[in-house]
Order: sequence, then structure tokens, then C-alpha cells
Amino acid sequence: MARPRIVLAEDNPEMHQRLAQLLGSHFALIASVTDGEQAIKASLQLKPDILVTDISMPVYNGLEVASRLRDLECPTKLIFVTVHDDDDYRDAASSLGAFGYVLKCRIDIDLIPAIECALEGTKLPWHFTASRN
Repeated sequence: MARPRIVLAEDNPEMHQRLAQLLGSHFALIASVTDGEQAIKASLQLKPDILVTDISMPVYNGLEVASRLRDLECPTKLIFVTVHDDDDYRDAASSLGAFGYVLKCRIDIDLIPAIECALEGTKLPWHFTASRN
């Protein structure tokens, strides 16, 4: 059975490497990009199952990426990874159809389960409130 296909969008080199390593051990990491424009292009061209994207990125931020992909009817599911432990960001991500919102300080715990749920088509509330634990 084919491994789920993931595109990673993260502009911080250290975090990018950490996320790529984590994702690559569980999924087929088919592209890694460092800005929102590249994230949109990779998602439209490669049609990954999941886009794991930071919120704060150059060119287009992650929320703008989500909005543009939604407007273009891209079927790729989004998981946000971010340092923003903020209800406004969480609400914005949720309203744009994100399947998860994972704080970077919790990626080792929450990212893989969030992706697995997204692949099943499930949005669990704790993926948007993990920092509350």
C-alpha cells in the first residue's frame, strides 16, 4: 500500500529539517518548500494528500495559502504547525478548513496523530486545543 503523500512548507531551516525527518519516517515526503507561493504551486502540481504548513512564512502566510487553495478547490488537506498559541489563529485555521493546528512545541506528540486523523477525514477538537493540556 502506498504511503500517504505529504508536502511540507516551513521557512525556518532548523524546524524544516526536524519536520522533514519526522514526516519522512512515517509518510512519503514528496516536496519541501520554504514559502507560501511554493506551497501553493507544489500542492496544485503534486496533489499531495496533506500539506503541512507553517502559518508565518514569506510571500503568502499559511492562512493565505489555505484560502487560495480553498478558492482553487484543491483537495489537499491542511495541517498547520505553528508557534502561535492563539485562539484567533486557531479559529482562522479552522474556518479555512484545516484538519489540524499543531503547536511546534508539540509536534513530536501531536503531528502524526493529526495527520492520521486528517487522512481518515476526521477533525478532532484537540488538534486545535493541544496546548490546553
